[in-house]
Amino acid sequence: MAGVIQEKTSLVESPYLRSLLAGAVAGTTVDTSLYPLDTLKTRLQSSTGFLAAGGFRGVYAGVGSAIVGSAPGAALFFVTYDAMKRNFANPAHTATQAAGVHMVAASLGEVAACAVRVPTEVVKQRAQAKQYPSSRAALASIFVLRKSAGWGVMAKELYRGWGITVMREVPFTVIQFPLWEGMKRWAAKRDGRDTATALQSAVFGSITGGFAAALTTPLDVLKTRMMLAKEKVSASQLLGEIYRKEGMKAFFKGIEPRVTWISIGGAVFLGSYQWASNALGGVN
Repeated sequence: MAGVIQEKTSLVESPYLRSLLAGAVAGTTVDTSLYPLDTLKTRLQSSTGFLAAGGFRGVYAGVGSAIVGSAPGAALFFVTYDAMKRNFANPAHTATQAAGVHMVAASLGEVAACAVRVPTEVVKQRAQAKQYPSSRAALASIFVLRKSAGWGVMAKELYRGWGITVMREVPFTVIQFPLWEGMKRWAAKRDGRDTATALQSAVFGSITGGFAAALTTPLDVLKTRMMLAKEKVSASQLLGEIYRKEGMKAFFKGIEPRVTWISIGGAVFLGSYQWASNALGGVN
């Protein structure tokens, strides 16, 4: 029995391994369980209109790319985020200083995760908007560019929307994660625990996720339009075009399913992360 216990302890003694595994669990859980809401949000934001982009039909279109990209993307985020927290956090920090550490850590985590997330999003959203019948077809259309235009053009197409995705994700996490961490710290202190429970983390993740989602919806609309555009277009050019043709209200298209999806997703994502981290012996 002692040998078995020791083996279990050695498996999770590395905080980086815990973050990697817990992040992978969280990413896979949230992306697969809430995929239909993400599809509806993408179609509402499409320039072709909701019905032309597929309406309520085939809401799991493109799910294959999400499954492939969710675990490594979330794992990269959390291993970077938690590493930065461990390196820079200090028990003597004030609440403001602690929030600053979480902002920087979350920003770096998002940049790392986008290395996986952006190609996944490009392929997934083109399948969701019915531009291609499946994720495989959407990916194949990009790979064709390697033969006709070279590796460089193919890579640019695969990472189309990189800048605007980072511009969307960094503000989102800068809003959400300091609030989430602060709420967890408050709950743990109130209950006399080292860390929050999975249920507490889920509730706080839902509240902070919905709040951050509402504030960053215009950036999400811009990112979606860039990824769905037939040809590459700059963010500033697309911004002006949307405003001229559709007005300010266009930047809040899909806000209801986005806030709903991310509120539920925040609970599932951060709740499952906390559960896995706690189960592996982490204190986050």
